Amino acid sequence: MIDSQLLLADLKKQLKLLTADLRVRAEDRSLPWAQQLRVQHSEAMAAGRTAMPWTAFRDGEVDQAAVAWLIAGAFLRFCEDNHLLDGARTRDGRPVAVPWLAGPTSGPHGNRLALAGENETVFYRANPTANARDWMLHAFGILADLPAGRLLVDRRHNPVWTAWISAEAADALLGFWRRTGDDGALVHDFTDPNLDTRFLGDLYQDLSEYAKKTFALLQTPVFVEELILDLTLEPALEEFGLEHLKLIDPTCGSGHFLLGAFARLDARWRQHAPNLDARQRVQRALHAIHGVDLNPFAVAIARFRLTVAALQAAGENSLVGAPAFDYHLAIGDSLLASQGQQGEFSFDDDTDQFAYAAEDVAEYRGILEEGAYHVVVGNPPYITVKDKALNAAYRAAYPGSTKGKYALSAPFMELFFRLAQRATSSGGAGFVGQITSNSFMKREFGTKVIENLLSGADYANPVDLTHVIDTSGAYIPGHGTPTVILIGRRRRPTDEIVRAVLGKRGEPGQPADPATGLVWTEIVTHLDQHGYDGTYVTITDLDRDVLAHHPWSLSGGGAGELKECVEAASIDKLSAAVESIGFAAITGDDEVFVRGSGAAVLRRSQVPTRHLIEGEHVRDYRFSDSVTTVYPYPVEIAQAADEVFWPYRTVLRNGLAFGKTREDKGAWWGEYILPNHNRLESPLLLVFASVSTHNHFVLGRGGKVLNRHAPVIKLAAGATEDDHLVLLGILNSSTACFWLREQSYDKGTGEEPWERRVEFTGTKLQEFPLPAQLPRERARILDSLAQELSVAAPAASLPGILAGAIEPVSAVAAARARWESLRRRMIFQQEELDWEVYRLYGLLDEDLTYSGDSVDEIALGERAFELALARAVEAGTEETAWFERHGSIPITEVPASWPADYRALVARRLELIASDPFIGLLERPEYKRRWQTDGWDAQLRAALEAFMLDRLEDPALWRDAADVVVRSVTQLANKVRHDTATMRAIALLTGSPDADVAAVIGKLMS
Repeated sequence: MIDSQLLLADLKKQLKLLTADLRVRAEDRSLPWAQQLRVQHSEAMAAGRTAMPWTAFRDGEVDQAAVAWLIAGAFLRFCEDNHLLDGARTRDGRPVAVPWLAGPTSGPHGNRLALAGENETVFYRANPTANARDWMLHAFGILADLPAGRLLVDRRHNPVWTAWISAEAADALLGFWRRTGDDGALVHDFTDPNLDTRFLGDLYQDLSEYAKKTFALLQTPVFVEELILDLTLEPALEEFGLEHLKLIDPTCGSGHFLLGAFARLDARWRQHAPNLDARQRVQRALHAIHGVDLNPFAVAIARFRLTVAALQAAGENSLVGAPAFDYHLAIGDSLLASQGQQGEFSFDDDTDQFAYAAEDVAEYRGILEEGAYHVVVGNPPYITVKDKALNAAYRAAYPGSTKGKYALSAPFMELFFRLAQRATSSGGAGFVGQITSNSFMKREFGTKVIENLLSGADYANPVDLTHVIDTSGAYIPGHGTPTVILIGRRRRPTDEIVRAVLGKRGEPGQPADPATGLVWTEIVTHLDQHGYDGTYVTITDLDRDVLAHHPWSLSGGGAGELKECVEAASIDKLSAAVESIGFAAITGDDEVFVRGSGAAVLRRSQVPTRHLIEGEHVRDYRFSDSVTTVYPYPVEIAQAADEVFWPYRTVLRNGLAFGKTREDKGAWWGEYILPNHNRLESPLLLVFASVSTHNHFVLGRGGKVLNRHAPVIKLAAGATEDDHLVLLGILNSSTACFWLREQSYDKGTGEEPWERRVEFTGTKLQEFPLPAQLPRERARILDSLAQELSVAAPAASLPGILAGAIEPVSAVAAARARWESLRRRMIFQQEELDWEVYRLYGLLDEDLTYSGDSVDEIALGERAFELALARAVEAGTEETAWFERHGSIPITEVPASWPADYRALVARRLELIASDPFIGLLERPEYKRRWQTDGWDAQLRAALEAFMLDRLEDPALWRDAADVVVRSVTQLANKVRHDTATMRAIALLTGSPDADVAAVIGKLMS
C-alpha cells in the first residue's frame, strides 16, 4: 500500500538532487534543452509573458522539469504495481515485458523487483549505448503510446522528453524507485486494489516549494468541493439537463472539482440511460468536464486521476485496450488564454500567440470561450503577482477587477463569471461557485471587485450573487488564509436579498475530521434556514445594497447591526479631524540605518541618531521598546559622516521606491528612501500599530522615527496636546476595536478571535465614526500613567537603582511594586474608558462608569467580561486560552474585597453583558485590551543583561596606556570587580552577591 507521507518526504529529497542536476545542464549550451530554454526566455520576455531575469526563469523551468520526472515515475510505478500496463505492446505491435522501474518483491506475481532488473538488462543488450535515463524514457513511451495514456506523459509537451537528466542522476532515480527496507520489501509499494489516487494530491500540493509559492498550490478539501457542487452543478442539472451540460474549473489544480463533478455526472448518466454501454456512459460524463491550469504537473496529475476514475467507472482493469478518454484538460494561463479584456489575449483565434513549451491550451479550441459554460467552479490562487510583466498583462486584461496591489483572486473572480453562460431570452444563466481568499472584502484592491463586479453593476458581465458564505472560522486544512465561498449566476440580479452565512466564532480547536468540524457543520446544516443564530454562525438574508459597497463585513451575532448603530451615532469621520494619516518614514534599508546604540562608528562620527519605533512596540499607550537608527538629517551634517554611509553607498544608491532611486528624486543618496518630513518633524503625532490583534494608539511627542508598521495620524498645525488626547481615548476603546476589526483585513493567524492579527490601514481609519463627545479626561490619565509606567519599567529604572543609595534588592522590590500598581491602574482606567464610550455612542442610556474614589486599580482577570468568560468556561459553554495566555486567574464571582458601590456597578455590567446583545458582543476578548507584556522578571533580566553588555562595550575596558588591547574574560572580570554598579547588576542577575564574575561575563559574551 502507498504511504503517501513517506513518499512525499522521500520525493522531496529526490527533487533536490534532480534540480541540482538539471540546473547544471540548463547552463550547458551544447544541450538542445538549454538552447531551447534561452530562446523561450527571450520570446516570453518579448511577448510580455514574463519580466523575470534569466536565472529566475531558469530555476522555474528546472523545477518543473525535475517534478515532471518524479511525477511520471510515480504514474508508472502506480501502473506497474496495479497491473494497469500488463499486456502492453510497442508501436510496431511487439509485446512488452513489464515491469520497468520496480515492483513488490513477493506476492502472487512473484518478485517483480527482480523482474524489472532483468527486463532492464535485456533492454541494454539490445541498446548497448543506452543508460538508465533511456530505460525510463522507454517505459514512459509505452504509457504515452497507449490511447488512454497519451496525455499522461505527452510527447509534445512533457519536459521528460526534452529536459534529459544526466546518466548519473538517472541511475540514482532508478535506484530510489527500487529501494528496499531491512525486510527486503520495496520501500514504496504502490499496490492498491481500490486504485486510490489521493496520494497524488499530496504530491501536487507539497512536493515542490518553488511551485507551491509560484502557483499558490492548495488542494480543495472534498467537503468544500461537495458544498460548492451542491450549490452549482446540482441546480444546473435540474435547469439545463444532462445531455449538453458543460462544466469548467479554470484553476483545476490536481482536479478535485473535476473528479467530484465526474462522479456525479457518471451517476446521473447511469440513472438517465441505464442500458448505455459503460464506455459510452463514461465518455459522456467526461465530455462535460473541462479544466485549465498554469501548472503543468498539476494538469498531469488531474489527467491521471481522471483517467483512473474513468477506468473504474467503465469497469476496466487496465489501460491497455482502454479507449482514449476524451476529456478537456489544458495547460496554460487561463487569465491570458481566455477572452480577457475584449479578447486581447485569446488563444482561440488564428493569430500567432506565444506559448511555453509545456502549454497546450491552444490545442483545446474554445475551452476558455466566454459564456460557454453552465457551471464554473474552482479554488483560484490568492497570491499577488510578483512578475511585473504578468502583473501588467493581467491588469490590462481585467481593468474592471484589478486595482492597486491586487491579489489573483480579483481577476479570477471576473473570469469565472465571464466563462459562465449569460442569461438570454433563450437560455438560463450559468452557475458560478468558488472558495477564495476574503482579502478583497477589506483590502483596497477589493473596491473594484465588489462595486464593479459583485454588485451586478457591470452590464457587460452581469453578476447575480446568490450566496456569500463566511468560511474564515471553519477549519479547512491547508487554508491558513481566511476564506469565503461565493455562489452566483451570470445575469442581472433577480432578488433584493442575498443568502449570507455570517461568522460569529471560529473553530475552538482542530477537529479530528474537518468535514464534521463545529463551524462547518453549522454552515451545511443550516444554510437553508434563514434566521438561524447558532454558536458559530448566523444565517440571514442581506440586502443586496449592503453588498454593493466596499468593504464587506460578514460578522454574525448582530455585528452588522451594532456597526450600523455606532455609525449612526457619529457626527463626523476621523478624516475631518486630522490632516493626514500614513507613514512617517521608510528607510528603504533598515540593515544600513539601524545600528546598536553603542556602535563605535556612531560615537566617533557624531552623526544624528533617533529612536526607531516599530509597529510591534506600539502597545498600551506607550512605546514598549525601540532601536537606535541613524537619522540622516539635516543632510549637511549627515553628509560629513563618511564612515557611517560610505561603506553602503552602492546599496543606498541602487535602492528603489516606486521605480526611482533617491538621486532620481533629487535627494542625497544617504537619505531615507521615503521620508515624510512634515510628519517626522511634528512635535505631536498619534502613532498606531498597523498589524496587531487589537487597536494600539500612542501619543508620540516628537524626536522619533516611526517605520511603516507604525504609521501616524497627524493633526493640523497648531493642534494642542488635548486635541490629540481626545482622539487617543476614543481610538483606544473597545468600541473602536470592534469597528476597526469589522472594517479591516484579518490576516488569519491565531486560533481564537482575540489571537487573530488584523491589518489597520489609514484608509479605513479615515472613515472611523466619531461621536459628539469624546473621552478627554480618561485619555489624559491613561497617557500620563503610561509615561509613568515607562519610567518605572526595568529598562528605565535600573540605572538609578544600581547607582542609588538604597540596597538594590529592596529598591528592585519597590520598583516592581510601583510598576505593577501602575499597570493595574491603567487596566482600571481602560475599563472605565470602554464603558464610558458605550454611552457616548448611544449604546447605553445609563452611566456605568465608577464615580467613587475607593477603587482605582484592578488586576487582569477582574474585568466584567473576564468574570462572564470565566463563568462560561466553568459552565462548559466556552473554551478559551485567554486566562492562561495572559497569566491571569479566572474568577467567577465579584471580589468580596471590593467596596459595595463598585461591586454593584460590576454586577450591573455583568447583567448587561448577558442581556444586551450589543454590550455582550463588545465585551468579548477580541475587542478588550489584552495588556500583554513581558512580566517584571523577564524585563528585569533583559535590562540587567543589556546593562552588562553596555558596560562591557565601554572603550576604557579595552585600552591600556598605549593602545587598544584584547582581553580575556578573566581580565575583564578583574577590571569590573571594582565597579559598584556592575557588581550590583551581577548580584541581581544571579541572585547571589558571591557570583563567579568571569562565568557571568563569559556567558553574556557567548
